[in-house]
Order: sequence, then structure tokens, then C-alpha cells
Amino acid sequence: MAQIIDGKGLAQKIRKQLSQEVEELVRLGKQPCLAVVLVGDDPASQVYVNNKKRSCQEVGIESKEFLLPATATQEELLQLIDDLNQDNTVDGILVQLPLPKGLDEQEVIARINPAKDVDGFHPVNVGKLYIGLDTFLPCTPAGIMEMLKEINYDISGKKAVVLGRSNIVGKPIAQLLLQYNATVTICHSRTKNIKEECSQADILVAAVGQSQMVKADWIKPGAVVIDVGINRVDGKLVGDVDYDAAFQVAGWITPVPGGVGPMTIAMLLKNTVKAAKTKIGF
Repeated sequence: MAQIIDGKGLAQKIRKQLSQEVEELVRLGKQPCLAVVLVGDDPASQVYVNNKKRSCQEVGIESKEFLLPATATQEELLQLIDDLNQDNTVDGILVQLPLPKGLDEQEVIARINPAKDVDGFHPVNVGKLYIGLDTFLPCTPAGIMEMLKEINYDISGKKAVVLGRSNIVGKPIAQLLLQYNATVTICHSRTKNIKEECSQADILVAAVGQSQMVKADWIKPGAVVIDVGINRVDGKLVGDVDYDAAFQVAGWITPVPGGVGPMTIAMLLKNTVKAAKTKIGF
């Protein structure tokens, strides 16, 4: 029987700490501010943006929302980013992904000033992560590392398997685990014997976007299972792990919802506060 890693509870704890840091910054005359750019009217993206806005308010970060129609051109979007880069009141810039078809995500990400890239996706910040320099960490991987820290898990020397190789989760979490001296394997759609690879993992991070793909017999008894997946099945949110079955085998497990999701937003707030502090040399 697994112990649950309560991402929701940990995120609340982090937000409480951040609200104290924001109060201190405001006393010093610096109001942290996050600019969120949403292109088009994708309902899921709108929900994410509203959640981020609410979380900002909770810790005292000012949030500014910039809405562009789905018909917006690449040039219009890049011009908006240029304006936000120049705006001294804005500390962090977040462009909600995915963008509508026809827009170049990589060019948009690369246009954001790396010092305001609170998503941690800019090539400069990705490069810093890979060579171990201080930088903005991508929010979901950063949240996962905080969860492992919260349960006092010693990563060093452990075998970690990451399911999925996305730039947003798979690759950066593999890099972070490596920095803490785990032996890391990344599995993906072309990996042979995925089940066998997973069953050897002391830490298993599932981030493939396939509902309940990871079954109980994929999990090493006592392993830490981190479920990044968010899939809607029959109106219910489920992860990439068959939770009920995995719960019987794992040592630790994150639930969906209430696991990695709240931590991702908490890390976005943390990055925004970090950007504001850096700006005033605090």
C-alpha cells in the first residue's frame, strides 16, 4: 500500500511562503507581476489561465492578461512579446501553449527575454539547466523535485525511469534527476520492452498522455510513482498510471487530480517571484 504524495497540500505550503516573500518585495517597492498571453479561445487553455490568475491573486502577484484572437498573426504575437519585454513593470511572461495552428511556438518562446521566461522554456534557460547553472526551471519538473524533497527521498544512486521525452516534462525532469545522481533512462514510443524498463525503476515518472497506461505489474514494489498525465475519461480526470492497482504496489504515489498539477502552478509563482527578486538584486 502506497503513501500518497499530497501535491495540493505542498503547493499550499509553498504559496504561503511565497505570499510572505511578495509582501517583503512590495515593502521594498517592487510589485511582482506576471503577464499571461492567451491566443484564441481554447476552453482548456482558458481554464488554465484562470487558475493561474487566481493563484497569483492568492499570493499577491499582479497578473495581467493579454488576449489575442485565434486569427492573430505571428507578427502580432511577436510584437506583443516585444512590448512585454520592454515593460519594466512585468517580471514574468507566460504564453499559454498550445498555440493555434499556423503559429510558430519555438520562435515565440525564443522571443521572450530569458530573464522573464518563467516557464523555463527559452533555449538560454534550457541550456543553463543542462549544464547545471542557476536558472528558471520548467514548472512541472521543478514541482516533481519539490515533491521528492518533501518525502525526504534520497535520489542519489537510484534508478529513475522517465516515460515520455517532451521538452516540457520528460527531458528536463530526466536532467534534474541526473543532477541529483540518479541513473536515468528515458522511455518513449520507440522503446523496446517498456514494461521491463519501468519495472526496474526506483523512481517512475509517467508523462506520456496515455490514460492508465502504467499497470501494477510495470511497477517495482516500493517504487516512487509520479503521475504527470491528465486525461479525461468518461468525464473523470485520470493519470497515465492505473492508480488503484498501482497504489497496492508502489511505496509512494501522486494522485490525479491533486498531485503534480497544483505543484506546477506553485512553481510558476515561485519563478515569477524569483524574476522580481533578481530584477531588484534581492
